[in-house]
Amino acid sequence: MDLLTPHLLSIGPLLTLVAVALLVLLLESIITKSEPVSFWTSVAGLLVSIGIAVPGIAVHGSAFGGMLRTGGSANYFSIIFFICALLTIVFSRDYLKKRDSVFGEFYLLILFATVGMVLMAAAADLIIVFLGIELMSICLYVLAGFIRGSVLSNESSLKYFLLGAFATGFLLYGIALLYGSTGSTSITFLTEHFETYASSRLFLAGIGLLIVGLAFKIGAVPFHMWVPDVYQGAPTPVSGFMATGAKAAAFSIIIGLFAQRFVHGVQIGTLLAILAAASMILGNVVAIAQTNVKRMLAYSSIAHAGYMLTGLAAGNAYGRDGILFYLLAYAFMNLGAFGLISFMEQEGEKHLTFDDYAGLGTTKPFLAVLMSVFMFSLAGIPPFAGFFGKYYIFVGAVQADMTWLAIVGVLMSVVSVFYYLRLVMVMYFQDTLIGQTASYSASSAAFVVLAALILLGLGVFPSSLLAIITTLY
Repeated sequence: MDLLTPHLLSIGPLLTLVAVALLVLLLESIITKSEPVSFWTSVAGLLVSIGIAVPGIAVHGSAFGGMLRTGGSANYFSIIFFICALLTIVFSRDYLKKRDSVFGEFYLLILFATVGMVLMAAAADLIIVFLGIELMSICLYVLAGFIRGSVLSNESSLKYFLLGAFATGFLLYGIALLYGSTGSTSITFLTEHFETYASSRLFLAGIGLLIVGLAFKIGAVPFHMWVPDVYQGAPTPVSGFMATGAKAAAFSIIIGLFAQRFVHGVQIGTLLAILAAASMILGNVVAIAQTNVKRMLAYSSIAHAGYMLTGLAAGNAYGRDGILFYLLAYAFMNLGAFGLISFMEQEGEKHLTFDDYAGLGTTKPFLAVLMSVFMFSLAGIPPFAGFFGKYYIFVGAVQADMTWLAIVGVLMSVVSVFYYLRLVMVMYFQDTLIGQTASYSASSAAFVVLAALILLGLGVFPSSLLAIITTLY
């Protein structure tokens, strides 16, 4: 036990979250009307987990024979996941009441999905990566179809499950090929000995299949086909959770694998650049044609995956730090936007089109101002955090002699301004529609306001977060 204690202490945030999830599971099994208790237990547990993770950022280490990384980037990503889970749970309560689906199991699934994400970020071995991905994915499959009376929700769950299982096959086969060619599943070993095995076709095939599996999780082109349908059909807060937490979890693995030595291989760097350019172009261009706000944000999510892949393709510290900055900012702006959509959405997937937001600036100015903040940040307009996230990523691409990729990113950012500001213009410059309603609690409104203020704070003082990010690796 004495030998085990230091390892348990070093993974405090993960253990705390697991304990909270198990406690909620126990509450669900012994209390009849357990939803309020499960809700507040989940919120309190996530706040405590954040409090434990923050001081540990400065302490770098490993645990359990090098299978898990502790502190540093693992804690940074864990904080992002905890924030995503916290906002999702808070926004979901009002939404589930409107959809007559108030069940405490929802919070339990969010917590266990977050446990999977934390495992992915802390993984120093591909076996742990696979365990984390599967735990997260199984929970998300269920969450996508949580509104059992909705045909769209059921359809999105089935599509996500079938395509996700298919992508998992690629990922697992890639891990098997890497083990077969190197005799190890250690991420550190693979990155340090890349040059040694770069001539092995079996090794490169394993890397390729690994990229396919992870590209599916982040919704990058050409593995993006599930994104718009799943995001549209899933419960709105869950769509935001998948677009932020799940994407950040996949990027935590991608950064650990490809941000350093792997990217020095010209073939892989070029491949990542092509994926980034294709994602930015398709995501932004197709988003213009959308009339449903959730589908617009789904294609926007594809484009943002492309922006972050641009920093990865750059293969330098600027690009990597830009991704880490962008992931936190993206969590706040996307969850805030999906949270506001959940306030407006009514029974039967109503109030989800652009026209449903006409005149919102007059009827509900509070919601319109907040939605405008999130749209401006997603578009990359200063002084919000979205601008600086893109700036650092594009500077990294220029420094890596990938100026063409930075130019593509800037041009596509200009294109994105059209559909983001289109929503703002509809809210303020179109006639008001009769029957506009919104329902939300004071706690939900407070968290949306907090997200908007954080985006403004990170935009005005980006160096405060970058100073922390530079210490992670």
